[in-house]
Amino acid sequence: MSEAKPVGSTLPTNCKLNAKQCPRGEKDKAKIRKVSYALVVGSLMYDMVCTRLEIAFVVGSVNRYMSNLGREHWVAVKWILRYLKGTSSEP
Repeated sequence: MSEAKPVGSTLPTNCKLNAKQCPRGEKDKAKIRKVSYALVVGSLMYDMVCTRLEIAFVVGSVNRYMSNLGREHWVAVKWILRYLKGTSSEP
């Protein structure tokens, strides 16, 4: 993510997360298990509580799918990381 292009909003306006995006079959679930989703969302929650209150809504939205996440949920988490990169005070 260090090479990712920064974005100006916490989530794109066309991003609608829902339970229908969760994987159904074991093959799809096995693919997404490789992603360290819980670790990243936990880090976002820490960042939200300590310094970045403006991401509270979107972190809560991605947190709902912690136990059964889909590809779209992971894309949303990466978007949040890009937002944080663009709004950080570091060069």
